[in-house]
Amino acid sequence: MRTVAIIQARMGSTRLPGKVMRTLCGDTVLAHVISRVKACSLIDEVVVATTASLGDDIIAAEAERCRVRFYRGSEENVLERYYLAAKQYRADIVIRVTSDCPLLDPNLLADMLEMFANKRSVGTAMDYLSNSLIRSYPRGLDIEIFTFASLKKAHQEAKHYHEKEHVTPYIYQHPEIFTVQGYVADVDLSSYRWTLDTEEDFKLIDEIYTTLCREGRIFTTDEVLMLMRKKPELKEINAHIEQKQF
Repeated sequence: MRTVAIIQARMGSTRLPGKVMRTLCGDTVLAHVISRVKACSLIDEVVVATTASLGDDIIAAEAERCRVRFYRGSEENVLERYYLAAKQYRADIVIRVTSDCPLLDPNLLADMLEMFANKRSVGTAMDYLSNSLIRSYPRGLDIEIFTFASLKKAHQEAKHYHEKEHVTPYIYQHPEIFTVQGYVADVDLSSYRWTLDTEEDFKLIDEIYTTLCREGRIFTTDEVLMLMRKKPELKEINAHIEQKQF
């Protein structure tokens, strides 16, 4: 079974344009996300899925600089972009990660992949696993794992705009068709916001990177939690930001 992580990336963010090419400790946000995903040894390939827009040439160039392959497709129909990227790179299992999550945890990703594989190996039906169905992890550690067969079916049958713009709603909103499961943390950490969508988010993440980033190593979720408990004022930097709804 070939496992491919597809990182969704584009320059045209509505709230913070160009956010994935901002720099943290001398490297781009996108590069940090790629490094964190590549740190999971259970993945066969990492692919950046961007758009065919000229404005996203820089995303394709950054993927090449980071030595991962890329796919360029529809800007609006992200479901189609994911499906064609997964098809081109022969994915059996697809991991969906967004490029605005520079604190993504490779250990969490490995744990989720192991659970997904173990359940399927003993004959338990498993089409989709996510740690954001029931939110217990910080926003910004979001991971979705699903079969290529499920992605293909979604691509063929999804009709509504939001089902095509956000890739997986057709899967997790149809539990009568797909076997869907949430991955829940032992401790509720959902009050933390570690995703990059606004200037306030960037201020927080930049502070975390400045404090914890060291060349040649990936700092852990536990280290971030220790820092934020030591400096509770950090959490207030973006506590007022509301997540954009689709």
